[in-house]
Amino acid sequence: MKINNDEFLEKLIRLREFMKREGLAACILRRTASLAWITAGARTYVNTANGEGPVTAVITADRQVILTSEIEAPRLRDEEGLASTGWEIIADAWYGPAQNPLDLLRDPGFDTDASSDNRTGCDTPVPIPAGSIVDIAGPLARLRSQLLPVEQRRAEVLGADCAAAMQDACDAVEPGQSEYEIAALLWKHTQRRGIQAIVNLVAFDGRIHRYRHPLPTSAVLHRHAMLVLCGRRDGMITSMTRILHFGPLPEEIRRRQNAAAAVDAAMINASRPGTTTGEILNRAIAAYTTAGFPEAWREHHQGGITGYEPREFLALPGGEDRLASGMLCAWNPSLPGAKSEDTVLVGEDRPQVLTSTPGWPMIQATDERTGVAIERPDILIR
Repeated sequence: MKINNDEFLEKLIRLREFMKREGLAACILRRTASLAWITAGARTYVNTANGEGPVTAVITADRQVILTSEIEAPRLRDEEGLASTGWEIIADAWYGPAQNPLDLLRDPGFDTDASSDNRTGCDTPVPIPAGSIVDIAGPLARLRSQLLPVEQRRAEVLGADCAAAMQDACDAVEPGQSEYEIAALLWKHTQRRGIQAIVNLVAFDGRIHRYRHPLPTSAVLHRHAMLVLCGRRDGMITSMTRILHFGPLPEEIRRRQNAAAAVDAAMINASRPGTTTGEILNRAIAAYTTAGFPEAWREHHQGGITGYEPREFLALPGGEDRLASGMLCAWNPSLPGAKSEDTVLVGEDRPQVLTSTPGWPMIQATDERTGVAIERPDILIR
């Protein structure tokens, strides 16, 4: 992988400005999302099921160090390009104790900012004495969500590729297949595009009504299918859902899909610079109420800001986080048997859907508050 050096340097500037604001002498980054962000997309993980991997980054006012094992160091240098962008890589023997990042910071040769009282920020809990470590997981998620133009372009390409993978998988869905088979198809079509399906949910028939996070099972498709994808490449993530039905669509499912689309339209239309996540959630609640489902918003979260995590943070009641141009939103209003979800880039003038699937049937959903009509994916009838 060839890392964009300008992007990497801009990330260091932003992180160090953040450290000054927070009064931190150093930052310890251990989460895969944080490492992908600060390294401009390097793959530091091995086990994709873990939020942390075999790499720790330590950043001070004038140094940036990668701590890892001798197993990972050659790949990080050669294929991920970390050494060429100015990272110091310190590798320990795989059979020995891993170096404690705090021991590194205590080394007399590792200068830190004394004005910060040696406070260190960390994005994960660490087994060390309380008082010297500051939990920066939440503030760092907000920092990650403020995407640079180069990241926005990367997200646009990723969104289009996730949509193409989803379309390929949906084209292959047939009654008689198992949820495992369809999940495998979705994995295949993402993986061949260099995308990891870090969330790969499939539900058929009654399971769509019962579960909002349906991990695939051996259940066999009769009529109703839902596929959900969170795809990751170069650290960034886009999310989407598509639903199919074989044979005539029951009226109640039609009503619910129309309602989910209307809620999604209201949330997308509200996804503009300066709007708070709490205000967007209020739009969703109002749209659910208009559609005849006033309590549905309580049954599942309605999505939030994405980027380097499937959701960097959620839209919560009273949420005060303000959207800014360049952020990614992934709203996911749902009802039993129905859901509407895409990834949206917040623009200066209007939001842009990144995961659209050309040729998919659409619903003209209207934001009742503004009268703006926004196309949302319908259920594909086959």
